[in-house]
Amino acid sequence: MELVFASNNKNKIQEIQSMLPESIKILSLSDIGCHEEIPETANTIEGNAILKANYVTQKYGYNCFADDTGLEVETLNGQPGVFSARYAGEQRNDNDNMTKLLFELENETNRKAQFKTVICLNINGEQYLFTGIIKGNITNERFGNQGFGYDPIFQPEGYQHTFAQISLNEKANISHRGIATRQLIAFFEN
Repeated sequence: MELVFASNNKNKIQEIQSMLPESIKILSLSDIGCHEEIPETANTIEGNAILKANYVTQKYGYNCFADDTGLEVETLNGQPGVFSARYAGEQRNDNDNMTKLLFELENETNRKAQFKTVICLNINGEQYLFTGIIKGNITNERFGNQGFGYDPIFQPEGYQHTFAQISLNEKANISHRGIATRQLIAFFEN
């Protein structure tokens, strides 16, 4: 079965494809000829996932799924949240985003945070939502060079390393995206 993943983020596509059964082949937005930027104008992570999935289904007619992920920092009242990718500006630069977040937490002792992923699946005229959350802390500096986004400064609860210091497989086993994706896989297996 082919299923469109409403993304062109090669890292995300690779991460999710590695978790799905071989019977499901993921197509990216560029694979279906969607080269426009899909608006992410909702004020929640769930809302953006729904917007993206609906855009592909309505405009291109494919069964598809879309995700949205945000890093929610407790002491910043859940920010950057829905603005995680553009936290330091529209250039969507991971280094700039981490630099801004570390600066804002410089004198904070409460560094609790969580990653939240919501996957919206549109299939055969039905819509389903799957949510994955992993709690952890923001480190004082960057560690590791694996992964992407805020991975070098996010240390999951119960672990001595950041997401950027562990393998893709280990991250997939514990991450927010992994949790939501396993719910998606369980849906297909039932």
